[in-house]
Amino acid sequence: MATQIFVNLPVKALEPSVTFFTQLGYSFNPEYTDENATCMVISDTIFVMLLVEPFFQTFTKKTVADAQQTAEVIVSLSLESRAAVDDMIQKALAAGATTPTPAQDMGFMYQHGFQDPDGHLWEFFYMQPNA
Repeated sequence: MATQIFVNLPVKALEPSVTFFTQLGYSFNPEYTDENATCMVISDTIFVMLLVEPFFQTFTKKTVADAQQTAEVIVSLSLESRAAVDDMIQKALAAGATTPTPAQDMGFMYQHGFQDPDGHLWEFFYMQPNA
C-alpha cells in the first residue's frame, strides 16, 4: 500500500470551506465527514482534513494559528500542465481566493498560488518532466 498523507487544516466554518473547495473541483469523503470535519480528496493518496477550529484544537496544546495573520504551511501540489495551474488559480479566484504573489515562470517550472478564505496558502506547479 502506498503511503497516504492527510493534511489537517483548521477552518472557521466547515460549510463555506466545503463550498469553496467544491468550486475548485474537489470532492469529499462522506465517511469522514460530520459537523466538525470533512475529508477532501486530492488524489488516491492525498487528503486534506478540514477541521473546525475548536475540534482542531483538541489535537494540540499549541495555539491554533490565525492563517489570515501568519503562515503556518504552504500546501504545494503538482498539476499536469501550465494551463492546469492557470485554470486552478482562476477557479480559486472566482470562488473567493486571493493571490498573494504573481505567477512564477522559472523555465523548467511554472507555479502560482492562492490564499483560501481561511488564509491557508496553496501553491500549484507544473514541472517539465525532463527538468
